[in-house]
Amino acid sequence: QVQLVESGGGLVQAGASLRLSCTLSGRTFSSSGMGWFRQAPGLEREFVAAISGAGFATYYADSVKGRFTISRDNAKNTVYLQMNSLKAEDTAVYYCAAIFRPPLERDYRNREKYDYWGQGTQVTVSS
Repeated sequence: QVQLVESGGGLVQAGASLRLSCTLSGRTFSSSGMGWFRQAPGLEREFVAAISGAGFATYYADSVKGRFTISRDNAKNTVYLQMNSLKAEDTAVYYCAAIFRPPLERDYRNREKYDYWGQGTQVTVSS
């Protein structure tokens, strides 16, 4: 049974940092592309960042580039999202997701291409 479990969300002030973690079980982690998406109330779930299975390729939404960093530790089956200089507009539920089929580069940004999702973790940034 494949399971993704996120942690690390919380309430912070604007300008602060948070690190989200997501651990995958039930599948070979090193062969899984991993992504982070977020969904604010009333809005669609949007792409935030993704990383290839080996960790050599990373992708970011323009809105977080330079502030967020995605990384992975294949020995721990865990992907991270380091979020710095947080803004009120970063407030959302953050979801991690795994993509198992060898993805094209554009697939990482498409939520429809992901195979499994975590339950989400709330990030709230107060201004």
